[in-house]
Amino acid sequence: QVTLVESGGTLVQAGGSLRLSCVASTSVYGRLGWYRRAPGKQLEFVATIHGGVDIDYASSVKGRFTISSDNAKNTIYLQMNSLKPEDTGIYTCRAVSTTGDDYWGQGTQVTVSS
Repeated sequence: QVTLVESGGTLVQAGGSLRLSCVASTSVYGRLGWYRRAPGKQLEFVATIHGGVDIDYASSVKGRFTISSDNAKNTIYLQMNSLKPEDTGIYTCRAVSTTGDDYWGQGTQVTVSS
């Protein structure tokens, strides 16, 4: 069993930046990523990283967001720049292990004001 804890979400003005962190209770080997749920909308993919090399981004955040990992700290990050009001939502960390385990954090709220 792995626990994921996100942090860093807050209220920020449009055009600003935030860095979210997700700390796992233990190392997880597999694909790690960020998802978000905007008010009244479905959960959507934001970014994933595997082995620190294989990285994917949603088209809506490409060029503005950067996902990274620090294996020594069991942590992944999401650097968010040039934030837009439509980026508002609950950002949740996910870890899918190579053995098929699927872990989710509880989320951290990001609110981008106009």
